[in-house]
Amino acid sequence: MAAANSIFAWEGKDKAGRKTKGEITSSNANIAKTELRKQGITPTKVTKKSAGLSGLLNMGQKVGASDIALFTRQLATMMKAGVPLVQSFEIVADGMDNPAMRTLILKIRDDIASGNSFAHAIRANPAHFDDLFCNLIDAGEQSGSLETMLERLATYKEKTEALKAKIKSAMNYPIAVLVVASIVSGILLIKVVPQFEEIFQGFGAELPEFTQMVVNMSRWMQEWWFIVVAVIAAFVIAFKQAAKRSKAFHDALERLSLKLPVIGDILDKSCIARFARTLSTTFAAGVPLVDALESVAGAAGNIVYYDAIKSVKNDVSSGIQLNYSMKKTEAFPNMVIQMVAIGEESGALDSMLDKAATYYEEMVDNAVDGLTSLMEPIIMSFLGVVIGGLIIAMYLPIFKMGDAISGGG
Repeated sequence: MAAANSIFAWEGKDKAGRKTKGEITSSNANIAKTELRKQGITPTKVTKKSAGLSGLLNMGQKVGASDIALFTRQLATMMKAGVPLVQSFEIVADGMDNPAMRTLILKIRDDIASGNSFAHAIRANPAHFDDLFCNLIDAGEQSGSLETMLERLATYKEKTEALKAKIKSAMNYPIAVLVVASIVSGILLIKVVPQFEEIFQGFGAELPEFTQMVVNMSRWMQEWWFIVVAVIAAFVIAFKQAAKRSKAFHDALERLSLKLPVIGDILDKSCIARFARTLSTTFAAGVPLVDALESVAGAAGNIVYYDAIKSVKNDVSSGIQLNYSMKKTEAFPNMVIQMVAIGEESGALDSMLDKAATYYEEMVDNAVDGLTSLMEPIIMSFLGVVIGGLIIAMYLPIFKMGDAISGGG
C-alpha cells in the first residue's frame, strides 16, 4: 500500500542561486528533496507540516465542481500569459481558499514535475476529473494547443456549473420554505398551542371545531413528535441510500423527473443544453465524433438522454448521419436536430451546437426566473394559510367570547 502524501515546507536555492521557499506534497522528505532537485531547486531545509488546528478544521472540506471550474479558468489565464505549466500550478495553488483543492493542485504539479504528462496526472485523480476533462487535456497536449483547450474547458465548466446552480436554486427555494414552515408549525403545535389550551379550559365553553381540531393535533404532536421526526429522518436516509445504491431506482427517479409539471420541462431543457455544450466543446477540440459522443453520454445528466446518446453513438459508428440518428431516438427537439443537420452540411457542427447550447441555456434561465416569480406568491400564500390558520384557530374562541359579551351587553 502506498504511503499517504503529506505537505512539506521547504527552503532552498534556485538555479540562479537565489533563496526561495514553498510547499510540496510528497510521501516523505527524501522524495520531496528529489522532486525539488528535478525542478532545479537545491533544498537546504525540508520539514513536514503538522495539520494543527487549522488542518483539523479544514479536514471536512472537499473539492467541489466549482473549485475545478475556478482552477481551470485560472490555469488557462496563466498559460495564456506565457507562464510555464509547473509554475502556473504553484501560482494557482497559492490563490486557492480551499485547502483540499490546494493540496490537489500541488499533487498534480509534483506529478508533472516528475516527468508525467498533465493528462496522466489528472487521470490519477478520477474523483475530481471525469473522462471528458482528461480526454480534452490529452487532446490539447497531443496537438500542442493546451492553452486553447484549457480556455474551452474553463468556459464549458463555468457555463455547466452556472446552469446547475440555477436549477438547484430553483428547486432548493421551495424545499427550504417547506422545511421552515414545518419547523415553525411544529413549534407552534408543541409549545404555543398548549398555552392557549390552558386558557381555553378556564372558559368552560365548547371550543369551535377548527380550534378543537388544532388542539387535538397539538396533543398528538406532543405525545408522538419524536416518532414523526424519526419517520421523516428514516424516509430521507432510505430515499438517499436507495437512489445512491440502486441503479434501477435512480434511473426511475430520473425518468420521473422529466415528467414533472414545470420542473420537468426545465430539467429536459437543461439536458439538451448540456448535450449541445459538451458535444460542441469535444468536437471543436478535434475529438472524433464517436469518441465525443461517448464522453457526452457520461455528462448527459439523465438516464433518458444517456440511453439516447448511446443509441446515437452506435448509429454514427455504423455510418448513419448524426441528425438522422438523433431523430430516431425521439428524445431531441426538432430545432436541435435541424441545427445539427445544418452544421453537418456546412461543416460547422461545433458552431451550430454552440448556438443551440446558448439558446437552451437562455431558455432554462428564463424558465427558472419565471418559476421563481410564480412560486413566490404561491409560497407566501401557503405560509399564510398554514401559520395564519394556526393563529386564527387559537384566537377564534377569544373572538367568540368577545362577541357573546358584547351581545349580552
